[in-house]
This record gives sequence, C-alpha cells and structure tokens, in this order.
Amino acid sequence: MSEDYCAMKGVVPHLTIRDDRAAEAIDFYARAFGASESGRQMAEDGKRVLHAHLELNGGPLMLNDDFPEMMGGAAPPPAGVGLHLDVPDADAAWEKALAAGAIVRFPLDNQFWGQRYGQVTDPFGHIWSIGGPVTPD
Repeated sequence: MSEDYCAMKGVVPHLTIRDDRAAEAIDFYARAFGASESGRQMAEDGKRVLHAHLELNGGPLMLNDDFPEMMGGAAPPPAGVGLHLDVPDADAAWEKALAAGAIVRFPLDNQFWGQRYGQVTDPFGHIWSIGGPVTPD
C-alpha cells in the first residue's frame, strides 16, 4: 500500500447521477448542503463526470454520471436508500436545502424519538434526511 494512501472510514456513499447531470448535482450539493468539491475526473468524452469526490458535513460523498455502456444498462432510479445529515441547526439546513431546489418529502418537525427531523428529495431523486436537536414548541 502506498505511503500517501488515506483510507476513508465507515461507509462512503457513492451516487450515480442519471441523465448526465453529475456536474449539476455537484453544484446543487454545494448550494443545498454546503458540500465542497475536492476532486473531479472527467470521462474520455470530456462531457461526463467519471468520478467526483465531495466533502459534506464532515464526511466524504462520491458521485459520477451514469455509464450504461460500462455497466450493462442504465442505472435505475434511486430507491430504498436515504442519506442522513445530522446538523446543529436542522431548521437552517432545511431552509438552505429548500432554497436550492430540494422538495419536501417528510416535513421537518420535532419527532417522538427526540430529534428535529425531516426528509427532502433532491432534483436527482435521492432522499436526504436532515436531523438535529429538538426546538422548543
């Protein structure tokens, strides 16, 4: 193993963005969730993102455009997986996501399990939950 190799800890989400919109997704995640891009590799065609690495809420997020010619067909629509952001101010994070174009899936509110929590869907079909400390009623 190379001395400059740095293993990422935990489970690292890696999203496939359909319809050649990965560059748009990178911009959205920066505006909606404060992500910063730490690397991008373009495909040989110069149009699609082969790999991008973002830092979001203290952890890594990787993504790429869909490459049906390499994967035996087009990627299916996102389903069955959610990405959770635990933040100190859920209301501020919620408003930022909505202002960037996220759509409410489950309204933000104080929940019975002791967290302020809600879910949004991003413009690419991925579900994000936002949670934080409860707020006074």
